[in-house]
Amino acid sequence: MNLIPPDTTLSGTPKTRSSRAATKAQEAEVPVTPAPGVASVSHLSAKLSEYLTPSELKKVKEAYRFSDEMHLGQVRKSGEPYISHPIAVAEICADWKLDAQAIMAALLHDVMEDQDVKKDELIERFGAPVASLVDGLSKLEKIEFQTLIEAQAENFRKMLLAMASDVRVILIKLADRLHNMRTLEHMTPAKKRRIASETMEVYVPIAHRLGLNNIYRELQDLAFSHLYPVRYRTLSKAVKAARGNRREVVKKILESVKNTLATAELPAEVYGREKTLYGIYKKMRSKHLSFSQVLDVYGFRVVVDSFANCYVALGTLHGLYKPMPGKFKDYIAIRKLNGYQSLHTTLIGPYGTPVEFQIRTQEMHRTAESGVAAHWLYKNGEANLSDLQQKTHAWLQSLLDIQQQTGDSAEFLEHVKVDLFPDSVYVFTPKSKIIALPRGATALDFAYTIHTGIGDHTVSVKINNEPASLRTELRNGDIVEIVTNPDSKPSPTWLAFVRTGKARSAIRHHLRTINLNESVELGRELLAQALTALNIQPDLPEPAVEKLLNESSAKSMDELYADIGIGKRMAALVARHIFGLVDDDLVSLPANPNATPGELDPVTIYGSEGVSVQLAPCCLPIPGDQIIGQLRRDQGLIVHTSDCASAKRLRGKEPDRWIAVQWGGELNRRFDCRIRLLINNEKGILARVAAEIGESDANISYVGMDEDEEHVMTQLRFTIQIKDRVHLAHLIRNLRRVVGVTRVERERN
Repeated sequence: MNLIPPDTTLSGTPKTRSSRAATKAQEAEVPVTPAPGVASVSHLSAKLSEYLTPSELKKVKEAYRFSDEMHLGQVRKSGEPYISHPIAVAEICADWKLDAQAIMAALLHDVMEDQDVKKDELIERFGAPVASLVDGLSKLEKIEFQTLIEAQAENFRKMLLAMASDVRVILIKLADRLHNMRTLEHMTPAKKRRIASETMEVYVPIAHRLGLNNIYRELQDLAFSHLYPVRYRTLSKAVKAARGNRREVVKKILESVKNTLATAELPAEVYGREKTLYGIYKKMRSKHLSFSQVLDVYGFRVVVDSFANCYVALGTLHGLYKPMPGKFKDYIAIRKLNGYQSLHTTLIGPYGTPVEFQIRTQEMHRTAESGVAAHWLYKNGEANLSDLQQKTHAWLQSLLDIQQQTGDSAEFLEHVKVDLFPDSVYVFTPKSKIIALPRGATALDFAYTIHTGIGDHTVSVKINNEPASLRTELRNGDIVEIVTNPDSKPSPTWLAFVRTGKARSAIRHHLRTINLNESVELGRELLAQALTALNIQPDLPEPAVEKLLNESSAKSMDELYADIGIGKRMAALVARHIFGLVDDDLVSLPANPNATPGELDPVTIYGSEGVSVQLAPCCLPIPGDQIIGQLRRDQGLIVHTSDCASAKRLRGKEPDRWIAVQWGGELNRRFDCRIRLLINNEKGILARVAAEIGESDANISYVGMDEDEEHVMTQLRFTIQIKDRVHLAHLIRNLRRVVGVTRVERERN
């Protein structure tokens, strides 16, 4: 069954009788050749008729006609009719055998964005499921954003959340991106680079995460060709030249493997495996290898008929060629996050060349190539989903958890990107359940992966029955046990070492909510300073407040103050925006007669502010030190000493985030400080030093020591709690008088 009647042009407009006659006369003289790259409706029709029912094909036909009518007269940059793009996207979806609703959405995916068709109209014509899919694929063009990055992040957020409720959204979007990348040559160089970069950062890892390896590899190569065209062309020529030289070796290996498997009576398909150009480039870069070194490794795939025969084939191949130690991986027993299953082994082949083999069943091969789209049959009930689809569903649900705890679209996208690591480590709970985490994940990431509540109340961890730090990076096979305490709460320092998006969003959410009042007060003070510098009274009139809230998307001034207090917004930028409201005739701002424009009073620090104001652990400032403040996103104000090496390095990167700060007058608390002593290695010295610290009214919170090789001198490192710089000077003088102490100094970073 064809999607369009034979008397219809590609644009979908019915022909008149006179035009039909003219067309027939032209066809008799000149054979019609379709333009290269234009999608064929007849190809799509043939693919769909293989698995859709006549009634479903009829609905798809209606969607095609509507899309064709909406895009009538619209052309792509290449000059092709625009309808060729939705047809091509639908063809890619048909290759996965997606259902009729998904094919209809693929044909209609641009009508809301480009032609301003309303969702209600799509619901009326094609039903709510199709309309929801199209809506999830449509960008938010009508909303005004402060920056292009913010708009882009919000579009991704909407798409990923739509995908969380229906994975078909991202499958159609990946098909859309694939066709756009295939036809990217007609764009300007700047737009090519932007789209290619976006593809490599977001769509390539999503395709990998869903196990869509064919699309993953093609998108990688296409993005590589537009990001680094010269490198791509150079590698492409080198690979073509090298293929001829490799032919003999490949033929010899293939014959040997086929004969050996046949002798063992193992039915199997064996074929060579081509490396992608980006795969070659990435390996050369990451492992510092030459082109010849990368291409000297030969790759083959063995597809057998059963699970058991995968291991029989492995043993047979190990009998043919010697295996390389440490080069065997069993992804069948422990499959990858995206459902991939295979045995990987590297053998020493003829002429001493390494030969990589992937051994899998036909079922595993289909999953390896098409991932979550393999044997697609969309079901509403979770019980009807395959194991892979259930795991994908669980990951998509985690996106909803991150969204609920995330402040804005840019932060949400940041967390999702973190979770799209292609490499994983597999660890075990004490009950032997396997947990997959991104490479580099820590014990604390493990706790948050189990449950947000467990992560929030974590106090310690055991790895392989041994106590370990929360920041310990996990390795394959680790058994991880989390110890919790209901009174424990997340610390801002955790953000420095967690790796997963779920952990980062949960910690930031806790810090935002638990210390809201504190952040509001800090933000109010920072904005007041910035307004004073612009000669504006901090107490803004109602019209100015109303206009500011409308333009900043904040619901209240307290929310705006909190955003400033946690470093999400810059006080100086908000103040300048308020200053710009003067141009509006409806807004007048009161001048501050006592202000000196351009000068800011320093923020007063008392050291007991809590989470919204933190003393930097790198330099541990104490009262009396010259200090400076850094506004860090979602961590508030971080106070450094003015001569801190880390602060000097960071100030060059983001100078706008640094403000003047000063110590307050009454500081009724103790401050941590690090000191280092060089002492003679003699009996009783540690006791004398500790006693002197106690007599000097200081507390010891940490002590460590390092001996020299000759055991003559020892270096002691203390973290002590003192009142201020004067107290520290008094303590250092007293320690220098202790017999056996040769040097005392404050430890700097």
